[in-house]
Amino acid sequence: MDDEESRRRARREFIRTHHPDRGGDPDAFAAGLAAYERIPAGAPAARVVVVPDTPVLVSLLATVLRRMGWRRPPRRVR
Repeated sequence: MDDEESRRRARREFIRTHHPDRGGDPDAFAAGLAAYERIPAGAPAARVVVVPDTPVLVSLLATVLRRMGWRRPPRRVR
């Protein structure tokens, strides 16, 4: 268990220092995560997800609707 914990700590430290949101290179970050997760070089890294920015008008509209009390209807199927 200690070996697994040390691997987790090393992976988290790598993420803290190389994450693109903290100024790291996105390609080096993806390659490093693939190395930690033992993903083959040709396969896409499944855990790295790029989230596009929300357009300003959409975020403003969502804020206004949220403040007015509008909520999505509950799911019919769980």
